[in-house]
Amino acid sequence: MIMKLLLLGGTAWLGRAIAGRAIEDGHQVTCLARGTAAAPAGARLVRADRDRPDAYDAVRDQHWDAVVDLARQPGQVRRAVSALEPVAGRYLFVSSVSAYASHRELWQDEDALLLPPLASDVIDSMTEYGQAKVACEQGATAVFGAGRTMIARVGLIGGPGDESGRSGYWPWRFSRPADEQGSVLIPAAPDLLAAVIDVRDLAAWLVECAEREVTGVFNAAGQPLPLADHLARAREVAGHSGPVITVPGDWLAARGVANWAGPRSLPLWLDDPDWFGLNARDTSRARDAGLRSRPLRDTLTDVLAWELARPEPGPHGAGLTDAEERELISSWQGSDIHKPK
Repeated sequence: MIMKLLLLGGTAWLGRAIAGRAIEDGHQVTCLARGTAAAPAGARLVRADRDRPDAYDAVRDQHWDAVVDLARQPGQVRRAVSALEPVAGRYLFVSSVSAYASHRELWQDEDALLLPPLASDVIDSMTEYGQAKVACEQGATAVFGAGRTMIARVGLIGGPGDESGRSGYWPWRFSRPADEQGSVLIPAAPDLLAAVIDVRDLAAWLVECAEREVTGVFNAAGQPLPLADHLARAREVAGHSGPVITVPGDWLAARGVANWAGPRSLPLWLDDPDWFGLNARDTSRARDAGLRSRPLRDTLTDVLAWELARPEPGPHGAGLTDAEERELISSWQGSDIHKPK
């Protein structure tokens, strides 16, 4: 059956992937967005500001089999569901594992405690992101009902187009070491798991869920594996054969190296056990509902190709610059902490 799919967004990374997959599968796709970027080929673009009361006027005169929403602002979701419930069959909301109250415990499922919902319509800072997503979830379910709503609490997304640098930094760094010896600095994190879901796999699953009228709440994340294994795969796809310098987390933290993402960071690394469950959610419910993951090696190969084709040199979004990498390697090699006693 050909669906009429309304995508609230659709011009950025995940939204474009969802739109592209739906078009590839033969569905009719309309993207409602500000229009600062072009819609994917084959999609209709409706320019609208979701903060305006008339945002949905141009899409309320027809029936939609499903609406897919990626918003983070609770007010946008509340206005959308109020306007679209009479003309839409189902509402799929892309939430986040950041909605959970605790990330310390491993293998928590969808029944784990959530953060309190954000009372405001608008996020004041990204520290409220998880609470905002909870408010968005509740806003959607309150209007469409549990029987017409799907909530996908998504983990770390990676693959080609990842501007955050979290999935692309490691294969890029292994392919472009900063010093003449070809050394690459990595964190010692023996108890830490990593999990990356390929943007293309997530998009395909969301479209399939819309097709099959799937409802409910799902953790949608990649297959967890030790960070060391993730880095070994990144090294393999990059063809790296130089030294790998493994450095304790407390040594890195003392020198201002950040966790997870952002400038002067080692992406995917976490040194606080209170966050070790972030990449170790129970995804069995989503797997039973058809979520499939390609091999991590394939994702890393493709994101490396995308990184190397970029006109500007890396890193971008996350990681260490060449100068920062060389400085830290030199400092570590000149210290006494790693030398045999």
